[in-house]
Amino acid sequence: MRRMISVVCQKLGIDTGDRLSTNARKLKFLVKGPLPADSVFPNFQDFNVEHIYLRTNSRKMQARLRKRGKNGHHSYTHTIRKPEQLGQIVEVKTPISQRDWSNMSAQADEHHLKIFKKRRCFLHNNQYFQLDIYQQPCHQRCEGLILLETYSTLPSEELQRRLPSFLTIDSEVTGRPDYSMFNLSLRDEWGVTNKFCVNIAELYTDF
Repeated sequence: MRRMISVVCQKLGIDTGDRLSTNARKLKFLVKGPLPADSVFPNFQDFNVEHIYLRTNSRKMQARLRKRGKNGHHSYTHTIRKPEQLGQIVEVKTPISQRDWSNMSAQADEHHLKIFKKRRCFLHNNQYFQLDIYQQPCHQRCEGLILLETYSTLPSEELQRRLPSFLTIDSEVTGRPDYSMFNLSLRDEWGVTNKFCVNIAELYTDF
């Protein structure tokens, strides 16, 4: 799929950097607020995003819905996240209809709250970034939370040089369970729930 998208982008003259490379890894950074004025950003697009975690038959699997929209137009996605296979986390994403979204929302996991974000997408230093700004209503742990995400094959030092200088980067939080959306959406406090996910292979453990 990545290869197909990459070929299409090349034919359209769209530079995706190394985001679509097969060995690109997802990186996540904690950003300190407040954010600078919109005029400081390069050209960007903002989307409203809503996530709903669903009940599953297996404690070693995650399922969620995503609704992403702008100016009244929305797309809907169903994602299944499975345990590691040969060292890789497997995610299967399927586009769904608005009706599917409405029907499947009835299977929402009662242990999770809905997640609402404003997602800002932009290109900076030939690197594609997504800035997720968590919105109300949310758990107290998500209030004011801002996360910057990108995919890259670049060495850490080179990627650091490409990070947006107009943002205040607190730290890299890639792989940290306390910044996993699954854990951030948990209804109960982490200290009293057995649903906290340390890693997808073990999936659940006490915290």
